Amino acid sequence: MTRKADPRTARLPVPAGELPQFTPVPRQTSRHDGWTPERQRNFIEALADTGSVDAACRAVDMSQPGAYLLRRQPGAESFREAWEKALDLGVQRIEDVAMDRALNGVEVPVYSYGKLVGTRRTYNDRLLMFMLRNRAPGRFADGRAKGLSAVDQMQLDRIKKQWIKEHEAQRAASTPSPVEVRASIERKVEALRQQVEAERRREWDALSDETRAAWEHFEALKARDLSERGLLESYDRRATSEPQGRPPAAPYGAEPSEPDGSRPALEGENKIRRLKDDGWHL
Repeated sequence: MTRKADPRTARLPVPAGELPQFTPVPRQTSRHDGWTPERQRNFIEALADTGSVDAACRAVDMSQPGAYLLRRQPGAESFREAWEKALDLGVQRIEDVAMDRALNGVEVPVYSYGKLVGTRRTYNDRLLMFMLRNRAPGRFADGRAKGLSAVDQMQLDRIKKQWIKEHEAQRAASTPSPVEVRASIERKVEALRQQVEAERRREWDALSDETRAAWEHFEALKARDLSERGLLESYDRRATSEPQGRPPAAPYGAEPSEPDGSRPALEGENKIRRLKDDGWHL
């Protein structure tokens, strides 16, 4: 018979020092699938974790009637005492979980058109009042259950507002301000700009003198053509406002162009032909 693994990850483990110590119930026969001493200890541990006899039986893959039968066996006095202590531990942990949910609420997913769009925190007022009556019955229930009075409702509203205010303050402390977000974006943009600028410098330094001269000639010819069509001013504005994926028109340490935007033709360089030039044939 193959037994299931103990689902400890689904439980809240009790520290080993808090688990009750006991003497396992002696058995007449030793069976690997019976109530062995190790399985009895695992049962008490699961009972302290969950506070539920049924859940503890499922954790060790044993039946609930069998656990109660073991409890009634001769020599089970220590086991019964550990059982009661483990139940007390389990109930205490359940109360802690319930109090945490009553104070801090739970995150509920929010869906829109079948898609998860976020979460919202909900609070259970009935659970809160139940915990208050249980922890302080003299103040909230006079030893017995009762409905919310006007004073209780006012006190509950005040406590809720205080909790919500504390929760919002804690969330605001952990959320960066718009100024910090903007400063972070500007730092990243500046780092990227410096990286691009350094890359452009490396590319320009790697060019030969002939390539640099050809590039300067190209820029001079483009400036002349744009100037003839009245587009030079708009081109200059666009060139200064938008980053260009090429070396600058006036590179670092390069010789400036002629004042009129032209430069002498390099020796051996070809003439750029236009449609209006004579001798142009399609």
